[in-house]
Amino acid sequence: MGDRLTGAIIGAAIELHRELGPGLLESIYEAAFCRELGVRNLQYRRQVPVNISYKGEVIKGQRIDMIVQEKVVVEVKSLRNLPAVAVAQVLSYLKASKLNKGLIINFGTLRLIDGVKRISL
Repeated sequence: MGDRLTGAIIGAAIELHRELGPGLLESIYEAAFCRELGVRNLQYRRQVPVNISYKGEVIKGQRIDMIVQEKVVVEVKSLRNLPAVAVAQVLSYLKASKLNKGLIINFGTLRLIDGVKRISL
């Protein structure tokens, strides 16, 4: 799944991590990440509502951290260790949004490259 768009998103995350380092709140990274994406002319939507369908009923309340260029779901984390449920979460977002590419970017790691996980359907 190593395409140009996901590469550009990861590049923006690396730049942000170089500047701020680990240890801040997810909300800080998310806001700064949006700024970095904007500087790079990458369109994004933040805190995108997504509906989950269960037995014919629509259940609201889920939010995707970001969708970049209307193609990639991005989940921002700031944890020392990424729980396995984070992958399941992004897979659920991909199914609900009908997109097929996702990234988990965990700014809580010492080296950001160790905190990036690509996911695809």
